[in-house]
Amino acid sequence: MTLAYVPGDTPFHRFDPRTKLCFQIAFAAAAYAYTTPRGLAALTLLGVGTLRLSGGGLRDLWSYRAAFPVLAVAPVVAGVTLGSPWLRPDRAVDTALASYRVLLILVVAAGYVRSTPVRDSRAAIQRAVPGRPGQFLGAGVALVFRFLPLLRRDLTAAREAVRARAGAERAVTDRIRIVATAGLDRAFGRADRLGTALAARCFAWNPTLPRLAFGRADVPMLALCALLTAGAVWRVA
Repeated sequence: MTLAYVPGDTPFHRFDPRTKLCFQIAFAAAAYAYTTPRGLAALTLLGVGTLRLSGGGLRDLWSYRAAFPVLAVAPVVAGVTLGSPWLRPDRAVDTALASYRVLLILVVAAGYVRSTPVRDSRAAIQRAVPGRPGQFLGAGVALVFRFLPLLRRDLTAAREAVRARAGAERAVTDRIRIVATAGLDRAFGRADRLGTALAARCFAWNPTLPRLAFGRADVPMLALCALLTAGAVWRVA
């Protein structure tokens, strides 16, 4: 499953994209300020609720599966020492909480991606960052959201092709080399075609973007953003 925008009429679909970006920033600040199990438990309810209000579920996190082994192994690596006492539980616990904070941020990000069209994300960024830097960031984000799922699909197709040709009998290093080479080849090919397509369509740095407007539904969410930000600042101070 590839995480992407899914049309719908959920509460998060109706929020202005700038409100959702503000919420992500405020949530991340609160996650790094409240590091205790109790604080993370409260943020867990908020993060899962965010994903549910966008029409998604925990199955959407499967798109981030590449990060799961790193998050799981990090506490073990942090806690193990080369000498006595061989294991530092305090370090392992601190790193485990840090890994969990990252997971919560991914949950909220999944809700944003699922409920926000690419054009709306670009419009929100270009209105938040003025001038050419904002145009550059907006175009970059739009291209990444459209390009990344295609690259993931290409890698999956290359891996399935290797498996269909008795690739399981090859060494792991050979399989990795074949899949990586095929993925890079397709990525460069797509990049060339993308450049040609942009030139043929007279790519503009400042196209006509969808109009954005805050509504009544954004007021409580913005208030929540202010509360999370204020709580994070108070906690750090």
